[in-house]
Amino acid sequence: MTKPTGLWNISFNIANYLLLSLITFACVYPFYYIFIYSISDPLEASRGLVFLPRGINFDNYKAMLKLPDIYSSFVISVLRAVIGTIVTVFSSSLFAYIVTKNELVWRKFFYRFVIISLYLNAGLIPWYLTMKNLGLKNNFLLYVLPGAIVGFYVILIKTFIEQLPAALEESAMIDGAGYFTIYRKIIFPLSLPIIATIAVFAAVGQWNSWQDNFFLVSDPKLQTIQLILYNYLNQVQSLANMSVQELNRGAAARILTPQSVQMTITMVVTIPILFVYPFMQKYFVKGIMLGAVKG
Repeated sequence: MTKPTGLWNISFNIANYLLLSLITFACVYPFYYIFIYSISDPLEASRGLVFLPRGINFDNYKAMLKLPDIYSSFVISVLRAVIGTIVTVFSSSLFAYIVTKNELVWRKFFYRFVIISLYLNAGLIPWYLTMKNLGLKNNFLLYVLPGAIVGFYVILIKTFIEQLPAALEESAMIDGAGYFTIYRKIIFPLSLPIIATIAVFAAVGQWNSWQDNFFLVSDPKLQTIQLILYNYLNQVQSLANMSVQELNRGAAARILTPQSVQMTITMVVTIPILFVYPFMQKYFVKGIMLGAVKG
């Protein structure tokens, strides 16, 4: 069997780079298009854009900032993402550590009971009635408590913890450390790669979630920015008209189109969560790979 020649290797690498570049472009370009559309003059953008914005201006974003309740809803969304992520990370990691201990009575039952939740879904009506009966309607805890323990996160963390050397816990116990002390000072710090991974998952999930807000929150002070902007997306024409009226009160006014409003809303919702990834990226790949080695 002949070995591949140098020319063949070069051709393969070129084809490989071209293919990967096309895939990267196909993934990045839609987001880039939305961005240049949102900062372009609405009338110019409606005539077509390819790679460069036309008539750069930020009137679309100015109009978004003048929407009613936009600031309060943004604060609620940030609080939901931050507090919800912290509660999920702490509860899921602590539960995952507890079910690795043979001393826990009915350890396998509790673990499997949580895992079953990944396969069974009672439906919207039972979920609504349960949340309402628990007093979570028009309650900020609605954003925090239901996602405190997630089966998928428990699997990842439990698998990661089981790969840690048992001698670390044994030496700590000899020195008199209890289970919670071991978890806080040994297990949690050593599990930072997988913790960062589920923190990204949880933060993105909390930020993008709006369905619970839609069904169970009628208080405007508790509504998230996702629901506010979702409602405006369903009324893009009226929003465009309202934005024009708001801008007309200023020195310069531009016509806002429904398409420009849609693109701007998409950017407003997407940009904040993008800042999470750069800080977690170095842990993300390592954590997801190590947490998935064993079943």
